[in-house]
Amino acid sequence: MVGLVGYEYVRDCARLLKENGLCTVLVTNGTLCREPWEALLPLVDAANIDLKGFTPAFYQWLQGNLETVKTNIQLAVEAGCHVEVTTLVIPGKNDGAEDMEKEARWLASLSPDLPLHISRYFPRWHLELPPTPVETVYHLAALARKWLKYVYEGNC
Repeated sequence: MVGLVGYEYVRDCARLLKENGLCTVLVTNGTLCREPWEALLPLVDAANIDLKGFTPAFYQWLQGNLETVKTNIQLAVEAGCHVEVTTLVIPGKNDGAEDMEKEARWLASLSPDLPLHISRYFPRWHLELPPTPVETVYHLAALARKWLKYVYEGNC
């Protein structure tokens, strides 16, 4: 499981950018095997990593793996990469207050300065659930602020 489209291309470009004094910023779902991720991290200055939910059941619904994403967030933080996390809140799927509190508490254990973007879902292509109520996003953001200094509401 590499999980990054064009891994070699991204790695090679990041290396060239670094050699020329430029920065690399990744936006990723965090689903990479550990070895290629660790090889890429020294070349990455910042990453926005999607933490799509905080339960194994939610990640199973997505056909992903929560522990892989959590490990990759932790590795990026430990590598000194500027990390920001984004969670897209989907009604009835990952919008529980308890799950958000667990997520924020875990992120704060890595660093209370780690920015978290809580974004509102809108129906697209294969998923026709109603949009996330704005109030839900604001409520979850308020809960996350108990542990994290930088929490941002998105798509409201």
